[in-house]
Amino acid sequence: MGTTRFMAGAVLSLWMALAGSTVDAAAGCLDDIKAAGVLKVGNGLMGLKPYAWQLGDGTHTGFEKEMLDYVANKLGVKHEYVVTEWTSLIPGLKSKRWDIIWSGMAKTQERIQGGGIDYTEPYFLIFDRIIVLKDSGIKGLADLKGKTLASTLGTMDSVVGHSLVDAGHAAKIIDFNTFGEPFLALRNKDADAVILDETAYLAQRGDMPDLTAVGDPLYYIPKPEWKEAEEKADYRLGALGVGVRIECGDLKDAISAAVSEMDKDGTRRKILEKYGIWSDDQAKMKKN
Repeated sequence: MGTTRFMAGAVLSLWMALAGSTVDAAAGCLDDIKAAGVLKVGNGLMGLKPYAWQLGDGTHTGFEKEMLDYVANKLGVKHEYVVTEWTSLIPGLKSKRWDIIWSGMAKTQERIQGGGIDYTEPYFLIFDRIIVLKDSGIKGLADLKGKTLASTLGTMDSVVGHSLVDAGHAAKIIDFNTFGEPFLALRNKDADAVILDETAYLAQRGDMPDLTAVGDPLYYIPKPEWKEAEEKADYRLGALGVGVRIECGDLKDAISAAVSEMDKDGTRRKILEKYGIWSDDQAKMKKN
C-alpha cells in the first residue's frame, strides 16, 4: 500500500514536472523582455556602414539600427546593443547573453537546422561583389585566376569565395573575423580581391575611394550538403532575418509582424532609399 502511494506520488511529481516544462516552453520570451523593458541585441558588425555604427556622441545610426528602432517601438521596449565577434553571435544567443541577433545575418538552413536557432521574416536581401582596387587590373571573374581572395569567417560571403576557389577561379581565400579586415588585407596587398556583399562595398568606398566592384553580382549559393534543404525554403538565399532562440516563438512572431508592417507602410523602403541601397531585388526577398 505504501509502495503504491509512493509510486503514485512519484508519477504525479513527474507529471507535474513535465507539465511545468511544457508551460515554460510555451511561455516564450516576449513577456520577460517587456517586463525588463529592454531588448538586448547581439551585433557582430558594428562599425560597418551602412548597417550600424556609432557616432561621436555615443548614439548609433545605420539602416539596421533604424529598422531596430521601428521594431522596438512596436514591441514597446528600448533596445541595447551587445557588440561581439561575428563567430560568437549564435553561441551567445543560445546562452542568453542577448535576446536576438540583428547583425546582417542571412537566413540559412544550416543555421536553423544545424545551429538550432530560428529567424524572423526577412528585412533585406544581400548578394556579393568582387571588390578590388581600381589599379589592380582585375576586370572580372576571369582575372581572379591564381589570385588570393579575402572574406569574413562564418558568412555566406565566405561560402561564395570558397566556391570560387574550389571551381578554380582563384588560388586561395583568407577568412577574417571582422568585416573590416578583408579590406585592410586588400590595402596591404595580402589579398587581391574581397568577396563581400554590395552594401559592405558601398560603405567602404567612402573611406577607400580607390575601391571598385567588377564583374556580375554573385548571388548566394548553398553549401552542397544543404542544397536540398535550401531549395525547400521559402526565402531567397541571401535574405537577412533577425535571429531568435527556438523557444522564443512569440518574440519571433512579434518581430516578424513588425517587419511586415514596416514593409507595408513603406518605412522599410524609405530607410533603404535613405542609405542608397534600395533595388528591385529588395521587393523579392522570398521565392513566391
